[in-house]
Formats: sequence, C-alpha cells, structure tokens
Amino acid sequence: MLSINNLVCRMGGRTLIDGSSASLNDGWKVGIVGANGAGKSTLFKLLTGELEPDGGSISMPARQRVGVVRQEMPDTDTPLIELVLEADTERMSLLAECETETDGNRLAEVYSRLEEIDAYAAPARAATILAGLGFTEEQINGPYNALSGGWRMRVSLAAVLFLQPELLLLDEPTNHLDLEAIIWLEQYLANYPHTLLIISHDRELLNVCADHILHLHDQKLTLYNGNYDTFERTRAERQMLQQKQHEKQQAQRAHIQKFIDRFKAKATKARQAQSRIKMLERMDIVDAVMADRSVRFTFPSPKELSPPLVSINKANIGYGSKTILYGVHETIDKDDRIALLGANGNGKSTLMKLLAGKLQPLTGELSKSNKLKIGYFAQHQADELDVTTTPYFAMRRRCEELGEETREPVVRGRLGTFGFGKELSDNLIGSLSGGEKARLLFALISVQAPHILLLDEPTNHLDMDARSALVDALNNYEGAVVIVSHDPSMLERVADRLWLIHDGKVQDFDGDLADYRKFIISNRRANRRQEKVAKGDEKGDTRRAAADLRKQLQPLAQAVQEAEKEVHRLTAEKHRLEMVMGDAGFYDNPKQVTSVQLSYGHVCKQLSEQEKRWIEAAEAYEQAKAEA
Repeated sequence: MLSINNLVCRMGGRTLIDGSSASLNDGWKVGIVGANGAGKSTLFKLLTGELEPDGGSISMPARQRVGVVRQEMPDTDTPLIELVLEADTERMSLLAECETETDGNRLAEVYSRLEEIDAYAAPARAATILAGLGFTEEQINGPYNALSGGWRMRVSLAAVLFLQPELLLLDEPTNHLDLEAIIWLEQYLANYPHTLLIISHDRELLNVCADHILHLHDQKLTLYNGNYDTFERTRAERQMLQQKQHEKQQAQRAHIQKFIDRFKAKATKARQAQSRIKMLERMDIVDAVMADRSVRFTFPSPKELSPPLVSINKANIGYGSKTILYGVHETIDKDDRIALLGANGNGKSTLMKLLAGKLQPLTGELSKSNKLKIGYFAQHQADELDVTTTPYFAMRRRCEELGEETREPVVRGRLGTFGFGKELSDNLIGSLSGGEKARLLFALISVQAPHILLLDEPTNHLDMDARSALVDALNNYEGAVVIVSHDPSMLERVADRLWLIHDGKVQDFDGDLADYRKFIISNRRANRRQEKVAKGDEKGDTRRAAADLRKQLQPLAQAVQEAEKEVHRLTAEKHRLEMVMGDAGFYDNPKQVTSVQLSYGHVCKQLSEQEKRWIEAAEAYEQAKAEA
C-alpha cells in the first residue's frame, strides 16, 4: 500500500500541497488530475524521493520498485531492443553471472531465478512493447542515436513498461505518441499487473485504464472511485450537495441572527439570545462552492471568401527528391472540420506544411483563394517564443508586423480573449506554463482573423479546462479547421471529416473515430497473421532445405554408418580371437593354433582397411555438409 500522510509541499514560497492524506492499495490504477501548476508532477517527485516534503510523510513497501520514464538516455548506437532489455538490471546481472560462476549450487540458484522472472522470453516481450509503440522491426534492431527526440521518448517509455515495476509513475505518457500507439497503450495499461499512477489530460486514456482518480485541487488531495467520467459526475454531485448544505446553513444562520438582533437587548430574552450566539459560534461552516476559474477564448470571424479555400490537384508532396505523399487530390471549404489520421511518419505534418505554405508540391497543383489567411499552430513554435519579453509586447509586435492597430487597449483586448489578464500579460514569457504559452500562440495566430486554422498537436500542454475551451472556441469558429491530435475526445468533438494518411496516400476515411479504432486493431491483427504466415513459410523453407540436404547427404551418411558398423564387428572378432589365444590350453593343439593365428592376422588386416574407409567416409560426409 502507498500511504500519503499529512503531506505538505512548498515550492518557491508557494504552497502546492497542504496537509493532505491518501491511501492507495496495491494494484490500483490511479489517474492524477488537476489544473496546470497545481503540483501533480511535484507529487511524483515526492513519491520518487527526488524532493523531500516540507511536512508529513510518504510510505510504501521497502523493496517495491518505482518506475518512471527517463527524460534522457545516453546518445549511443546500441540497438533499441538492447536498451530496453538493459532496463531490467537484475536479468542482465544474472545473465552475466552465468558466464563466470563456477559454483554449481550458485549456478542452480541463478538459473532458477532466471526461470522465475521469465528471462528467456524477455526479448520477445521487449519487441512486442516496441512494436506496440510504433517501431518497425528495422528500427527495433537499429541504433538508438538514429532516432529523433519524440521517438527517443518512446524508447524510454518502452523501457519502463518492460521493467514492470510494482509502482509505475507515468507523467503525460501520450505526449509523444500518435493515435495508433495510444490505442495500444490504453489496453496495455488497462491490463498492467501492478500499481499505476498516471498524470494525463487525455480523458479517453483515463476512462479506459483508471479505476480511481486522485484530484489535486486547492492544495488538497481527494480520492474518487471510478474512471474520469465517474469522477466528474461524482464531484459535480458533491459540489451540488455542498452548495445546498451551504445555502441551507446560511438560511439557518440568518434566522438565528435575526432572533439575536431582535431580542438581545430584552432582559426576558437575553439568555435565549446568548444561547443562540454560542450556537452560531459552534456551528461548522459549510463553504460555498466557488466556481473554478476556467479559461475561455474566442477565434475571430474571418471575412468571406469564394469557395474552395484550398484545392490540391494530383500533387506529389515531399522534400527535394524524396516524395512522401503521392497523387493528393483534395479540397478545403470554409465550413470543413478535418482531422488527419495516420501513424507518425506517414506524412501528416508534411501535408500541414504544404497547406501552411512552407512547402510547394513537387508535381501537380496547389491553388488557394485570393486573400486567404492561414493560422498555423505547430508544436515547436512554443519553443521559439522570445522568453525575454512579455505576452503584451509579443502581441504588439505581431500586430505591427501585420499592420494591425497597436493601441494598448486593443492589444490587451486581443490577449484578453485568450485568458490573459493584465498581470499575466505583463509577466515574462519564460515564466509561463506550457499551457499558457500554447494559449499565447493561439492569440498570436488569430490576430489576422485567419480563414483556416492548421493545428498540429495543439493540446499537448493544455489541461482539461483549456482543452474544453479550445473545443468550444473551434466549434464557434466560422472558418475551416485542419487538426492533427493524439487526443481522441478532441477529434470526436471537433472534426466532421477524417483524412487517412497511409502508404503515401491521402484518402477520406468512411466512418468515425470508433470505426478508426476498429480499423487499427484489425490492421494489427492482419499484420500479426501475415508475420505468422511469413514465419511459417520461412520455417517451411527451412524444413524443405533440411530435407533436401538430408537426401543429398544420405549416401555419404550411410557409408559412414556401414563402415562404422563393420569396424565394430571386426574389433569384436579381434577381441574374441585374442581371448582364445590367451587361454591356458591354447597351444596344446597345433592345428588350432595355426588356424586361429591365420584368422587373427586376416581380421587385423581387414580392421585396418575398414578403419581407413571409415575415416575417409566421415571426412567426405563432413565436407559435403559444410559445403551445403
């Protein structure tokens, strides 16, 4: 059991957790939720011992392994599968010990432990995890340093999943995954055999794999049974009940106060008035439910343009001489809400760059409506913001670049529609959270009132409230939206068209996200069947080759067997004759002596010749076998 007792944690003079307790049983799968900056990641650091609490304690079984995703791994050319296998240090240590240990008893213990931890099935299990996270067989056996940053994080995730610690801590594990890998991860975590704590803003992930929710709010931890949808419903019911109790108590207090005010000056009622004053003092106050401060923002309405906004006519798209997408033939109108589906590396970002004007088609045509304005949100843009300036000056600079009005009320008004009050607008961008930087990007790309919003993973750093605000803003937006996101609930609530990017093609997907999940699972099963067939064919080829070899070698093998058999017969006969000649009365019969000695000489000659033939036959067999 994991026990959190009266925990207190302060960071930079700010209290994140104040006297909170929670007990989590072994085997629970717990989603950690709360607003950005509430202290969820700090709680993980307290659990791993990276930080010490300012008060209270955390206790867990002494020998329990705690697993976290490593943020950095050595830049090495070691194959991915070897890096994942190395995560299990006990297995690696035992295998190394097998190579050097000479004590038979200790070797027996080592082999027994290797059997117990299923060490010999480990490579297959590691490969399965890597494949589930989207790695090809070539990548699995390829060097780690050939991967980009997002794929390296997948290797780190694979390593901790392979280790299967008794307490697994995952902080936003889906940030670097595509939808295909997320679907696999959901099922893997739902079946995880030990305790799981996961920080995530992905509602679907928490609904699939969590059986408890630990809510960090107002410096307190509150544990709820059930998945995220159950948590939201239960919390709303508790808040409603609390508000009713508060209103009832306030009415009761007002009634008591009215009595006190009316009769406290009268001698005949003074004692009763004093009694009611004490009653008020002893009453436990039920707080009113304070509405959570939620983010709301709005994308401005674009000016009307003639349709279609964008037309792609039989275009090949790629970089230099390398084509990624072939024969793309699509149009985008102002009321389109399009989600791009497909595994990472299939070309989603390439298509987004074409639409954003950062790429031109290698062949074919791309035409856009006159005066078309495009707002492009890309993951890496948050890292390119000038961290030494403020949101106010960043917005003012953006307005100047586009020839828009730069008066202070106008600039602050633009920021205000994306949740930036004066105080936050005047903070350095470097001090903003990831979610706040994302909202600033939304504000900056909306300055020119774009006709199309291109959103490449816009939710990575947004909490639940900000994601809901983004969904509302997109659904009220009067332009077109093209979105790439690993958040299924976001796509389901925003997109009404699905483009599947697969095998170098872009095509409309006939169905919804539920159908796409079935499509992915079906494809996986088909791929596994093909692999089994291929392996079966390979085994069949191996068996046929072995049979042909046996047929080819059979005469030579038979010659070896016959020569060997004859050597054994002659050796036995030679031994029999020697026994006869060694008998005490052997020389009493001269005729017998002559006959036996002649026979003995003949057998010795035959044995010598047969041994020579046996050696020659064996050498011929081995040479033919080696050449085959």
